[in-house]
Amino acid sequence: MRFLLVDSILELETGSRAVALKNISMSEDFLADHFPDRPIMPGVLILESLVQLADWVVRDASDFDKIGVASGFDRIKFRRVARPGDQLRLEVGLSSSDAGTHEFRGKAYSGDELAASANITMVEAPLADYLDAEAARASFAILRRDGDP
Repeated sequence: MRFLLVDSILELETGSRAVALKNISMSEDFLADHFPDRPIMPGVLILESLVQLADWVVRDASDFDKIGVASGFDRIKFRRVARPGDQLRLEVGLSSSDAGTHEFRGKAYSGDELAASANITMVEAPLADYLDAEAARASFAILRRDGDP
């Protein structure tokens, strides 16, 4: 199972911010048990989708030499449940950066309603320790919708 929680990247300002979408459908594996009669996306997975988007900002800014690994969270708030059929608009913005440690503010919206928010700390690690750089670039091109069809 691939654990990708960003479906498309709509905007990206290198080294600064990104906006993406996550579509929640009944085919998501996590909905089978959370909860069978009233499925909702677990809040921790909404948070993970924001982490994944922040990671793309780190990768892009380092020309795919580094990967962003979550190392801390602060001020996490869940305000609205996300259900099948919802589309989350994910937004992350870099608030500070120092010596390979990056602080992001992340927000997830369902329609005009804020569903979740958090401060996310990411530390850089060599991308090659985790992934093939060319495969990561190919995935990025698809998410940015500028890859080959």
